[in-house]
Formats: sequence, C-alpha cells, structure tokens
Amino acid sequence: MSETRRRLLELFKTRAVSFGEFTLASGQKSSYYINSKKVLFHSEAAFLLGEAIWEATQDLDIQAVGGLEVGAIPMAAVTVAAFHRHGRTLEGFFVRKKAKEHGSQAKIEGVLHAGDKVLILDDVLTTGGSALDAMNEVERAGGTVARVVCIVDRLQGAREKLAGYDFRPLFTIRDLGIVTSV
Repeated sequence: MSETRRRLLELFKTRAVSFGEFTLASGQKSSYYINSKKVLFHSEAAFLLGEAIWEATQDLDIQAVGGLEVGAIPMAAVTVAAFHRHGRTLEGFFVRKKAKEHGSQAKIEGVLHAGDKVLILDDVLTTGGSALDAMNEVERAGGTVARVVCIVDRLQGAREKLAGYDFRPLFTIRDLGIVTSV
C-alpha cells in the first residue's frame, strides 16, 4: 500500500467510522456507518484522496470523471485537481438523483460528451446501486464506463452487481478493521 493510501486509510479509521444502529442508502440495517463527508472535506484527506484516485486510474485514457450526487461531487473535484497536477486534462460531472425542474433540467451536471471514456466514483458502496444508477445515466448520454472506483467497499454485493465492469475499491471494510460476518 502506498504511503498516500496508508495515511488516507488512517484518516478514514479515525474520522469516518461510527458504531450504533444505522439504515444505509440501500435500505439495509448496519451496526456501523462510514460517513465519508467527515473525511472528504478535510484538507489533507482531500489532497490524499485525489492522489489515491490518480494512482488507481493513471493508466486509463479517460476524458471525464463523476458519479451520483452527493458523495461523488467532492471526489470528482479532487480527482480533476489531481489529474491537473499530473499534467492531464479531465472534465468533472455529477449525476443528479432527480433532474431539476428549472434551468436546463439536466440530470448530468458538468461536462460529459458522447463518446467520452469515464471514471465513475462513489464514496461508500454497499450493494453498488448508486454507482449503477450513475453508470446508467452516463451510458444513456453516450459515455463509456472505463472503471468504477469507490473509497470503501462494504463487501455486501457491489462487486457482484458491477460484474463486467472494472471495479476497484481503494479500501474495504476489512482495511478499516471492521469485523463482520462478510
């Protein structure tokens, strides 16, 4: 594991993990919750996340990066900044859960062109449904999904749901030291 990922993992362990009774976006119940926003808006973590995503995707010839609101918004921002630092141009976007009723009424905000090869981002994946929603919108817009990267895979079905796509989590719940029956 790179020093960048090691330090980012440390920040996630100390800032993002809570224990109790939670209902996840998937509707599942959980005894722990990973609140990535407590990490994503921290200056060091934001920088490290951009670098970690760069490390995980620099081999790709991609034109755009994004995912479903809200988690993918800061992730796309730090990714385009990291690509810029490394001398590569990259467009960012996000997919709305519901199209606006005013203005352009677009479901995809930012720049995504038909034919673009795209990196899909998500913060924490349980079943993979939110990533799949974003992927479907990108494909409807004429983009091609080159890879899916999440920060934490809860190991509860996302990999299986995203079968056929290049899926690479930065971490799993095991990396966070969470012991489950998974």
